[in-house]
Amino acid sequence: MLGTIVNAGAVVAGGIAGMLFNKSMPDRFKTIYFQTIGLFTIAMGISMVWNMQHILIVVSSLAIGSLLGEWWNLEAGAERLSLYLKKRFRIGSERFSEGLITAFLLYCIGSMTILGAIQEGTGGSSDLLLTKSLMDGFSSVILASAFGVGVIVSAIPLLIFQGGITLLAMYAGGFFTTEIIQGLTSVGGILLIGLGINILEIKKLRIMNMLPSLVIVAVLLWLVG
Repeated sequence: MLGTIVNAGAVVAGGIAGMLFNKSMPDRFKTIYFQTIGLFTIAMGISMVWNMQHILIVVSSLAIGSLLGEWWNLEAGAERLSLYLKKRFRIGSERFSEGLITAFLLYCIGSMTILGAIQEGTGGSSDLLLTKSLMDGFSSVILASAFGVGVIVSAIPLLIFQGGITLLAMYAGGFFTTEIIQGLTSVGGILLIGLGINILEIKKLRIMNMLPSLVIVAVLLWLVG
């Protein structure tokens, strides 16, 4: 779990530095900065889906997962939680939930996250996660300067998700096949493209309601495999 703990610490440290940087930034610079972050998020998503495989399973996972998320109304639940945290801890960030979701997808959904957690969980070194920690630390400076404290809070789901994969790999490392890792990366990339569209304010997409797709794609690929 060393790699995951260091990774979460790097996100918090980078996030704090980013928030300090944001305080001295004029509004017109913040606007162009958000546009840059939106384009970067879309570019990251495209890079993740570039070599997509099992297209039918990916599409089916998105459809099933989105319907489940809409049924459970995860977006409304996330907004309620966001409002509660803002009031409870006096958080003034207007884009708290957007920053939290964006950071979670960037830090937690990708081959480097899953492979690093599996490597550590099966008794290998933590080198891959430590390298990822350095990258995420620098990324959190940029994201937190745009989105605020939601990026720092993303360290909590990062600990749960990445740490959960590490623990799972200790007992069932064979579950995460190459196909499952590729499927998670592809679905995560599509969700990142949607987040980029939200950040650029082109159209409001309910990305939170689509998150169950990540579980569905892993289950479907495991059943097919």
